[in-house]
Order: sequence, then structure tokens, then C-alpha cells
Amino acid sequence: MKSIDRLKTAFRRLPGVGPRQAERFAVHFLRASNSEAQELIAALKDLKASIRLCKRCFAYSETDICRLCADPERDPRSICVVEEAQDIEVIEKTRTFNGYYHVLHGALSPLEGAGPAHLKIAELVERVKTANGAVEEVIIATDPDTEGEATALYLAQALRGLTQKISRIGYGVPLGADLDYTDELTLGHALRGRTSI
Repeated sequence: MKSIDRLKTAFRRLPGVGPRQAERFAVHFLRASNSEAQELIAALKDLKASIRLCKRCFAYSETDICRLCADPERDPRSICVVEEAQDIEVIEKTRTFNGYYHVLHGALSPLEGAGPAHLKIAELVERVKTANGAVEEVIIATDPDTEGEATALYLAQALRGLTQKISRIGYGVPLGADLDYTDELTLGHALRGRTSI
């Protein structure tokens, strides 16, 4: 059963897939028709062959410039920096940001060997620099964890003096939450990031 173990190992590499779920996936494809298995294989091959990084923002795209970077209706005065390409879709669903994006492809993590050279930081700095003041604000939307915070601080230093405003997305108490159940760290961030009403 070497082949099924190999398939389970492959599924375990997927984010959020544990040993039981990997086994369920492997058994599913073992029972599936040849056409269903071939459809998955073809989809994966097509994905690897046709998807590349946008030359401007480094999001995944089937063209050299992604659809958002090619959209002339977007506001060129702001760039929102995210860790991963899928973060763009989350922000787009809010319908509150109409600027451009820049994908870092990770966060600074010295323990995992991810330094500035492993991310698209130099490309961001160059992008803002060559805009000659056209980029008025860079919004840093990295995750609110240790790596995301370290990345945000590094970016703020790297971009200082290149744009009028460097901001960080707010975070804190989620809508509908009860303050009794909110941890001190989250509540502290919410208080420091408060806004006038």
C-alpha cells in the first residue's frame, strides 16, 4: 500500500489537512472513477502551467499583469501590502479599498529562515520609489501575529520618506463580540487603535 501512503503524505502537505482527512481524501480517490482522478490531475497540471506572478503586484495571474493591476478605475495613490495572494480576495469582499495591492508571499520569520530577501520587499520599495510621489499611502495589512507585526515594522522603516503616509490596518474587538470574552491583548490593540466618531 505504498501508493496510498504516498497519496496520504501528499494530502497532508495541504494547509489544514490532518492525518484523518488525508486518509479520507486518499480513500475517496481510490474509490473514484478514473475520469475523476484524471480531471484532478489535469486541473493541477493546467494550474501549474498557466498561473504566474503578476509583474507589478506579485498576485497570481494567468497574464503578465493581473486584472486588478490592469484596472484603470483603481486609485493609484494607495497600495495595500498583504502577506499572501488570497488576502486580496478577503479585502476585495469588503468593497472598501479601491487602490492597488502588493503581495509579499510570506512574512519575516527568522526561525523559519524567512528574511527580507525571501519576500517581495525590495520590489515594493522600488515600486514606491519609481512612482515619484504618486503613491501617497501604503497600507500594511499583514497578519496581527508576531511575524506579521515584525514585517509591518520592517516595511514601515524601509518605506519611510518614500510616501506621505504609511498606515497599518486596525484590529481589535470583532463586531458582535462580548467584551467579557475578549482577551487583554486584543482589547489593548483595540483601545490603542480607536477612532473618533
